[in-house]
Amino acid sequence: MKAIVEHIISELCPVYSEEEARELAYWIVEYTTGMTRTEILFSNQKKEIPNLTTILDQLRKYTPIQYIFGHTDWMGLRLKVTPATLIPRPETAELVEWILSTCDNNAPLAITDIGTGSGCIAIALKKKCPMWHVQGIDISAEALKVANENAAHNGVELEWIQADILVPISNNLFSNTDIIVSNPPYICNREKVDMDARVLDYEPHTALFVPDDNPLLFYRRIASMKAAKSLYFEINEAYGQEVCDMLKELGYTDIQLKNDIYGKARMVFGRIEK
Repeated sequence: MKAIVEHIISELCPVYSEEEARELAYWIVEYTTGMTRTEILFSNQKKEIPNLTTILDQLRKYTPIQYIFGHTDWMGLRLKVTPATLIPRPETAELVEWILSTCDNNAPLAITDIGTGSGCIAIALKKKCPMWHVQGIDISAEALKVANENAAHNGVELEWIQADILVPISNNLFSNTDIIVSNPPYICNREKVDMDARVLDYEPHTALFVPDDNPLLFYRRIASMKAAKSLYFEINEAYGQEVCDMLKELGYTDIQLKNDIYGKARMVFGRIEK
C-alpha cells in the first residue's frame, strides 16, 4: 500500500505541497480500504482504490476532500458535510472545549447554537453533556437537514430551527436560554483575494462572508438580543478588540478574548444580566 500512497503523492504534488499531498494520500487510502496508517505503512496487502482517477481529478480542482467523500471526522464525531455546510475547523473544536471547560457539564443548561451549519458545535456539546438541552438555528434548510442527519448518526437528539437571525424573530426561541454560542459569517469580502480556492470556490458563501463596511454584523445582532446570560463567539482574528468593545458598549461584563493554539485571537466570551 505504500506504493499507492507514493503514487497519489506524486500525482498531487504539482498542485499541493508535499506535506498536504501526503496527508491527502493517507486520507484516501484509509477511507477507501479501512486500513489504519500503521497497516498502510507495514502491511504487504494490496487493495484497489475505487474511483481513484476521479478522486485525483477532483482534488486537482481543489475540491475539499471532505466534500468528495461526504464526511469529516471532528472531535471524535463522524459528520456528514456537503456544499451547504462549512467543513468544521480545528479552531471551532477549541471553542467547544472552552465552553466545556468553563460550564457545569452536569447541570441542565439550555444552549443555543446560532448558525449551526453541519450541527458540529451543537452535536459535540450534546454528546459531551447529555444533561444539556441544545438547539441549533440556521437560515439554510439544507444545512439543517444535514445537521439532523449528523445528530441521528451520532446518537443525540437536538432541536433544529430554521430562522434568519438578522430579521426580528420570536423571543420564544431563546426562552430560558443560558448560553448562546455562534460561529457566524465573519470574513470580509475584501479578504477573498487571499483565500484558498478550496474554501472560496466550494464552501457556502452565506456562511463565510460579511460586508466590508459591517464586519461585526452578526456579532452585534446576536449580542443586542441579550437573549442569554453568556455568549461564546468564534471570531475573525482581525476584529477581536472590536468585538470586545462592542460587548462592553452593550453592557456585557467578564469579557474575555482567547487565543487559539496558534496564538491568534479567535474566541470571545461575555456575560450579561438578563
